Amino acid sequence: MSAGPLPLAVAAERLRRRPGRPRLTQKEPSPDIQLSKPETIARLLDLEASAKYLGVSTWTVRGLVANGVIARVVIPLSDGRDLRRVLVDRQQLDELVLRWREPLR
Repeated sequence: MSAGPLPLAVAAERLRRRPGRPRLTQKEPSPDIQLSKPETIARLLDLEASAKYLGVSTWTVRGLVANGVIARVVIPLSDGRDLRRVLVDRQQLDELVLRWREPLR
């Protein structure tokens, strides 16, 4: 006369699992379907992105901006002030790397 688990046993089993709703598993696209997103590369990079782009720390980029090695891009706001965020032109970083690169022997 086994009609299934007791109601308290079902509740106890549910309480032993992780809280919240169970995650839905995402289906993987088939390998023959190419889902490509066009990757955009930003022209202006913030401190973290500039540091990652150059392979140095954010403090190194901050020092390069403070010493005038890299020019900061200033974006004016409508009220006459400037955006406080430090932004650097990616092309300037490329030129900087070309200047720093060792000549071939």
